[in-house]
Amino acid sequence: MPDWRKLVGEHLATLALDPQEREEVIEELAAHFDETFMELRKRGLTEENATSRCLDEVKDWNSLRRSLQAARRKENVMSNRVKQLWLPGLLTFTLSMCLLSLTQSRPVVTREHLFILNGTVEIGRVFGHKPWILSWGHPPMAVVFIPWLFALPLVGAIGAFLSHRAGGSRRAIFFSIIFPVVPFLATILLITPVILAFDRFIAHNPVPASIPVALLGLVFLPGVALLVGGLPMQLFIARRFGAGRVTS
Repeated sequence: MPDWRKLVGEHLATLALDPQEREEVIEELAAHFDETFMELRKRGLTEENATSRCLDEVKDWNSLRRSLQAARRKENVMSNRVKQLWLPGLLTFTLSMCLLSLTQSRPVVTREHLFILNGTVEIGRVFGHKPWILSWGHPPMAVVFIPWLFALPLVGAIGAFLSHRAGGSRRAIFFSIIFPVVPFLATILLITPVILAFDRFIAHNPVPASIPVALLGLVFLPGVALLVGGLPMQLFIARRFGAGRVTS
C-alpha cells in the first residue's frame, strides 16, 4: 500500500501556508487517497491500478497547490475579520446602547414619593439624567446625553484593546473604536434620499433640517468621544508591545 502522506507531502512541499495548516491539508488529502484506494481494491483492482487511479484524480499538482493556497487564505481573512473587527465592534455597540438606555432612564414621580416634612406633606421630586439640548429653532434640535458621552471613551478603549488583542491592523482597530456610531450613520445616509425626495411635497417640512442635527448628536459627538478613549489606548498598546518586542 502506498505511503499517501509521504507522496502528497512531496507534491505539496512548496505549499505557501503555515506549517500547521500545510500538515492539515496533507493529512486531509492523504486520507482521501487512502479511502479511494481501499474502495478500488475492494472492487478488485490491483494495487498498481488502484494507485494509478487515485493519482489520476489530480491532473495538475501546481494548479491544486494554488487553489489550496487561495482557499486557505480566504478562510483566514474571513476568520481574522470576525475576530478583529466584527466581534469587538458588536460588543462595543451593545455596550454603548446599554449605556445609552441607562442614561435615558428617568424615574417617574408617583404617590409613593409622598413624604412628611416639618408636619406638611411634600412631594418628592426625583430627577433623572437630563439631556443637553441644542436647538436651532423648534424643531430641529439635537438631544445629547452628557453621561453617555462621558462613558463612550471607555467603550472606545475597550474596542481598541479587543481588536488589538486579536491581532487587528490599525484600520481594524479604528473601525472597532467607532463601530457604535456606524449603524446611526448608515441609517441617516439611507433615509436622507427618501426625506429629500418627499420634501417638496410637504410644506414647512422640518425633517430635512434635522439631518445635520442627527449627524451631530448621533454620529459626530459620540464618534469624537469614542476616539478620545480609543486612540490613546491604541497608542499605549502599540508602544507597550512594541517596546516589549524590541527588548526581547
